[in-house]
Amino acid sequence: MSDQQVDQAKRTWLIASSCAGAIGGVAAAVPFVSTFAPSERAKAAGAAVEVDISAIKPGEKLTAEWRGKPVWIVRRTPEQLAALKGLDSQMADPGNARTAYPVPEYAKNEHRSIKPEFLVVVGICSHLGCSPSDKFQAGPQPSLPDDWQGGFLCPCHGSTFDLAGRVYKNKPAPDNLEVPPHMYLSDTKLLIGEDKKA
Repeated sequence: MSDQQVDQAKRTWLIASSCAGAIGGVAAAVPFVSTFAPSERAKAAGAAVEVDISAIKPGEKLTAEWRGKPVWIVRRTPEQLAALKGLDSQMADPGNARTAYPVPEYAKNEHRSIKPEFLVVVGICSHLGCSPSDKFQAGPQPSLPDDWQGGFLCPCHGSTFDLAGRVYKNKPAPDNLEVPPHMYLSDTKLLIGEDKKA
């Protein structure tokens, strides 16, 4: 075998092993790189959620999950809506000015909602992330003022919110409850997570 034939054999072997190595590298990299893509669960976690609100009676609450957070849909009674009007002076931020998250334009009103009858808020206290309890009944109750008009009480540190999700003055929670983007698909269907029709 001549030197030229040996060089040619080495070159052929080098090309073949390089190609095999490249193919092996690609085969090993594909599963690794595919882990950078979001999982189906992660994609679903950010997706909008459709909720049937037809069964909610006045004075009741339905909880849905959006992005791993509880979203409360409360159907307020006419009496509960009327009580909101006299509470502005007791609220820390009645106009939603000092919020850590944007308040949709359609929630910048006294009832903080598209339809006055329905409140849609994320059920997480803006203080340390606890979930407040329902205290819809008006009147004196333990841990609540005697003139309580109904709302929510955070069991962790005592923050109170009215039935529009607004935090009362002098409480640990710095902000009102978050209003997520949402829109009505019909009178009985609510879409949480989107507020613009395509």
